[in-house]
Amino acid sequence: MDTLKNMNAALRYIENNLDSEIDYLQIAKFAGTSEYHFRRLFSYLSGMSLNTYIRNRKLSQASLDLQKDTSKVIDIAVKYGYHSADGFTRAFKEWSGINPSEVKKAKNLKLFPQMTFQLTIRGGTDLNYRIEKKEAFKLVGISKRVPIVFEGQNPEIIKLIQSITKEQKEKLQSFRNTDIKTVVQASYNFDSERQKEKGNLDHLVGSITTLNRDFSNFEVVHVPECTWAIFTSSGPFPQTMQDTWSKIASEWLPSSNYELADVPEISFTGDLSNLEHVHSEIWIGVKEKN
Repeated sequence: MDTLKNMNAALRYIENNLDSEIDYLQIAKFAGTSEYHFRRLFSYLSGMSLNTYIRNRKLSQASLDLQKDTSKVIDIAVKYGYHSADGFTRAFKEWSGINPSEVKKAKNLKLFPQMTFQLTIRGGTDLNYRIEKKEAFKLVGISKRVPIVFEGQNPEIIKLIQSITKEQKEKLQSFRNTDIKTVVQASYNFDSERQKEKGNLDHLVGSITTLNRDFSNFEVVHVPECTWAIFTSSGPFPQTMQDTWSKIASEWLPSSNYELADVPEISFTGDLSNLEHVHSEIWIGVKEKN
């Protein structure tokens, strides 16, 4: 699978440059995609941001260096890209729970191993999808910048949903003129700046529409004509939907002929009165690999 092969080539580049400045454009080159898409795919597959992975690998290697009798804290700090011993000490203690000066005498040490990606075939569950080309449309709703949460419900998204008034709900409902008559949620503007330590995204709750109206007091996101991979699932909410997201990244994308397009990721659910059996759809914008 070329996608997995390229992802692992990017990881090897990172591993070979932990003690020097890492070129994020070079990572993307090894991965065979843009930096933006590599970061998104990495987060899907690993459950952490690319920056967190690199930081943890650097600190893990620094821990091994600190165990050597001749190692000085300032030398190791500089080696792994820290401009001061104080900055390195803060980061190291946050990661390991101890100061760098305590490593040689510590009984319990922490290690963060190198990561590799593998395609795992899991039986017992289906991944149902269809490919559809859709004309341009608008996402209209209420939006908020929220942290990325990989497991369980995102409390900031829950607050966003709860903040929408009855009047706003009725107005948003009146905009729906496509075959999607339910509330949709969309994530976009994922963090891709290399200095970011924690991932955030813009999240919108609202409607899909093709109307040309006055959408005052609502966020409007214009989505261009695009090919969509549309995944359907039914089961406990939100676990089933999150499992589907994971499978898309770890199983479907690496083995398909598609890569991610730069459009919002859209999802919506059916009736939520029985959380043990909720139907959901996930729309992923895709384009054929070159």
